[in-house]
Amino acid sequence: MSGTPEGPVHPEPPGVPPARPALTESELHDYRAAFRASQLAMALVDRDGLVVAANDSLGTLLGTGGADLREQAAADLVDLAADGRTWHAYREVLRGHRSRFRCTRRLKHPDGRKLWAEVTVAPVPDTGRVLLSVADISDRRELQARLRHLQMHDPVTRLPNRTLFFERLSAALETAAAECDGATGGAGGPLGPAGAPEPYRGHHPHRSYQSHGYGRTGRIGLCYLDLDGFKAVNDTLGHRVGDRLLAAVAGRLTECADGAGYTRSGGHLVARLGGDEFAVLVEDTTGTEQLADLARSVLHALERPFDLGGQRLSVSASIGVVERTALGTTATGLMQAADTTLYWAKADGKARWTLFDPERNAHRMTRQALSSTLRPAVERGEFALEYQPLVDLAGGAVRGVEALVRWNHPQFGTLPPNRFVGIAEEDGSIVELGRWVLRTACEQARQWQKDHPRERPLFVSVNVAVRQVWDSDLVADVAGILAETGLAPHLLQLELTESAVMGSAGRPLQALQALSDMGVRIAIDDFGTGYSNLAYLSRLPVSVLKLDGSFVRGFQDEEHASPADELIVEALVQLAHRLGLTVTAECVETAGQAARLRRIGCDTGQGWLYSRAVAPDRIAAMLEGTTALRV
Repeated sequence: MSGTPEGPVHPEPPGVPPARPALTESELHDYRAAFRASQLAMALVDRDGLVVAANDSLGTLLGTGGADLREQAAADLVDLAADGRTWHAYREVLRGHRSRFRCTRRLKHPDGRKLWAEVTVAPVPDTGRVLLSVADISDRRELQARLRHLQMHDPVTRLPNRTLFFERLSAALETAAAECDGATGGAGGPLGPAGAPEPYRGHHPHRSYQSHGYGRTGRIGLCYLDLDGFKAVNDTLGHRVGDRLLAAVAGRLTECADGAGYTRSGGHLVARLGGDEFAVLVEDTTGTEQLADLARSVLHALERPFDLGGQRLSVSASIGVVERTALGTTATGLMQAADTTLYWAKADGKARWTLFDPERNAHRMTRQALSSTLRPAVERGEFALEYQPLVDLAGGAVRGVEALVRWNHPQFGTLPPNRFVGIAEEDGSIVELGRWVLRTACEQARQWQKDHPRERPLFVSVNVAVRQVWDSDLVADVAGILAETGLAPHLLQLELTESAVMGSAGRPLQALQALSDMGVRIAIDDFGTGYSNLAYLSRLPVSVLKLDGSFVRGFQDEEHASPADELIVEALVQLAHRLGLTVTAECVETAGQAARLRRIGCDTGQGWLYSRAVAPDRIAAMLEGTTALRV
């Protein structure tokens, strides 16, 4: 049958290779001839690591004759004892415990040339010896180095690019972590793996500082910058001029880094991260002052105009400066901090450097957290209203209440309006939030009216942001909510800040007029802190002026009274009354203040003298007479 061997079969025991026939004398002669004539440098090495025979190619590679290499230690010829791992692998092959070993070594030719060699060590079967072959790969390594240089450097500025920057940054952080681990008795200790020979100690591609006798600070710094207005250069003068400007900037940055002095790790790394963004990495910083000096020198260097072949350009830069303990710092975390700090430098006016501030960053993170959860919080019902009484100064009765929103945040606790209203105005969520506040306040006012009938029902005052006027149909919202709740229009007061209504025209003015025509009262909040242009009071549909608390604080007592404040408030009250407006004083805290405000004719007061902002049931208790105002 096809495929069936002829004759009896005697299989070898498992794991035992078939016997090899001995080489004839002729075959041995051929092998020796091939060994001597081969272009590949080779040597036959015994179990003790000594060269038994070497061909002329190896002699030529090492600058000697092949015969002169006999009896020499092969490891010394190709530097196999330079580090512990390589030495151990080589010894394993010599002992027959490993089938093959390959490594790359940097060799020095007797004529001074440096060359890269790929060394392979493999056993020669049935001889008790190993074959060591050495291939000159210098050309290949040079080509790889050129390709890597192209991959790791920016073609415009010839600076290291983002990839090389992050590689160097990560290596610096890893080195610092490894050294801290070794200093505290971590695995391997500061001298490397147990049993490593002396040459291993201190060997690391990023530890050239040791040869200079420097210590380590364990800190790392970064100056992250971009050019102010670089896009305008590209747009107006073209990308060719823009590229020349970037190259010139790179030159000055390099000069600044070189002029900053030698650092413990061998110098600063200047890199172009993309676009008009650059970074200067400082390993082993001595403190923020060193980084500040570097940032100042960069700004000063870039202040000088650039002469680009007849084009004279002036630019500036914004710089974010960060310094961190290397241990526990990640490359991503460091860059996020640098990016944030650069943004601060831009926001603070550009053409400056700014140092990372943990407190400012915490505030920013809080703002981001609040902004991202604000809209869903309305749907989740995390907001609540408290109410502060508005009291008739003449008789002491509660005439109305101001609705004040609170955010019961699951992470940050109860937040007052000043923590989130500004954020809501920026991202537009104030429209939805304001609509909820308006509806809730009107529903509550109507409920009080039902539960506590009075000859003069309680009105409710609600703050309105100017964006609500622009980004929503406020008139339709108010009309709809009043209709749904059954609250009379004159029992609703809308408060807008003085700066918001100043100069109102077009849609805002039309909205305010429509609301006034509907019967809703319009109040100017914080009056006296904005433009204080009294002329607009005659043409805006305003019903109430709420005097800012800064005026009222001057009414402390007779001994510390401010005559100027009293004259101003008295004049404002008289003017308001002549225009048919009522006046509410904010931040009334003492009976003396209330008495003086009453004497000059102020209509209502609001402040801690009477009550803080409280829950709806506390207002109900006041209306029932079971809870007295603090007067």
